[in-house]
Amino acid sequence: MGAVVHTLHVVLAGMWIGGVVFTTFVVSPALKAMEWSEAMRVSVRSVIGKRYARVGTVNLVLLLLFAALDGALAGYGAVLYAEYGLLVVLFGLVALHGAYFGRSLGKLSGEEREAQDAENEKEACFLAGKRRSPQRISFGVSVFGLAVGADVAGLAVLAVGAG
Repeated sequence: MGAVVHTLHVVLAGMWIGGVVFTTFVVSPALKAMEWSEAMRVSVRSVIGKRYARVGTVNLVLLLLFAALDGALAGYGAVLYAEYGLLVVLFGLVALHGAYFGRSLGKLSGEEREAQDAENEKEACFLAGKRRSPQRISFGVSVFGLAVGADVAGLAVLAVGAG
């Protein structure tokens, strides 16, 4: 039973990091290659993010449950405690990214597209400028989340017999 739980723990960690790597290094560059306005790309990325959040949240919750079950079965150790701490950080980053950055960037890009459609260039430029700073911070949060997720995945692998 312990080996199955540990395997699922590691697979879920791998699924999490794989999804983040895919969206960061495949989806985002593919969107940049599209001949769309930046506002349109941000809007599309926002829609993708909302859909991914459903799958990612379930994956992250299952990862936390299986990490806890793995610890209960194998005996808690320093590796698992470190992983639990990083999972808390990861949950916080995901919540921050989705609740604040995803929503605000989606809203700003929608307003920017409306201004562009109305040929209100001054308003569109203002909104584009307003969007750029949180967009850079959002990217930084994403990169930090990727690093934390990679650490979680590494610790999940190391957790076998860590108790």
